[in-house]
Amino acid sequence: MKILANDGISQSGIDTLREAGFETLNVHVAQEQLNNYINDQKVDVLLVRSATKVSKDLIDNCPTLKIIGRGGVGMDNIDVEYALKNNIKVINTPTSSAASVAELVLAHLLTGVRFLHDSNRNMPLEGESRFKELKKKYSAGRELRGKTLGIIGFGKIGREVAKMALGCGMNVIASDQESGKADIKLSFFDGQSITLEIRTEPVEKLLKKSDFISLHVPAQSGYLIGKDEIARMKDGVGIVNTSRGGVLNEVALLNAIESGKVSFAALDVFEDEPSPSVQILMNENVSLSPHIGGSTLEAQDRIGKELAEQIIEIFKAEKI
Repeated sequence: MKILANDGISQSGIDTLREAGFETLNVHVAQEQLNNYINDQKVDVLLVRSATKVSKDLIDNCPTLKIIGRGGVGMDNIDVEYALKNNIKVINTPTSSAASVAELVLAHLLTGVRFLHDSNRNMPLEGESRFKELKKKYSAGRELRGKTLGIIGFGKIGREVAKMALGCGMNVIASDQESGKADIKLSFFDGQSITLEIRTEPVEKLLKKSDFISLHVPAQSGYLIGKDEIARMKDGVGIVNTSRGGVLNEVALLNAIESGKVSFAALDVFEDEPSPSVQILMNENVSLSPHIGGSTLEAQDRIGKELAEQIIEIFKAEKI
């Protein structure tokens, strides 16, 4: 079996696959050349992240494909239903990067409430000449402790965010497909653990109650958060989006920042990715990162191993 890791795979993943006797090609092939490369190399398994698109046309023109793997959670760059109809297995790694994304959410929250994103822009330029003025400007920060974090989308990543927010002393509410309650288990370094209960309720209620809102939903056909939804939020709310570009209306967001309705926003994903709008990039009230939520060394290691193990299990079970 020949495996193409087109968007990369960790060395531990490569080692696991090679030990099982699978040839692994850890190279990146341009989208327009991918079809020919897969056929020339007779690739059986295509592994991707978010950069490579696996469309109906690619599936139709690459008859050797037996498995498509996505390193990460969302699979909106893969025509999953069509692949399954053509007897191609589709796998992903829904848990491997959850902690990494959650830590980035917390980093953006802390950055937003203490103005670190703007301070880190201005201190190198003006810290020597305007130290006192900058100190005054950035001395009106807030604490996360005691504030309410609303999490929209309570899957693996949303639950990891909840754990970290609880550790900071925040009140956590969540919105999921159903209203009710969800148990969150916090595990500590010494083996101890504690289980806490989180309320899940409709988005409309969450918007009104939250001091900060974090989005953790798949790609949508339209905006999940736009002008009307922002209007229902608390004044001075902070919004974090590490899920998908296009679920948050960036024009409405900028207008709300300008009016003071939104105190800050944090974006790891963008509507016009990979070319975010200049207005977003230059706004001093927006904390920015270039779609790196799941991109830590530890997450990449877990993703590689999990993909490798799934491929090996499928091969053993079905004798592909």
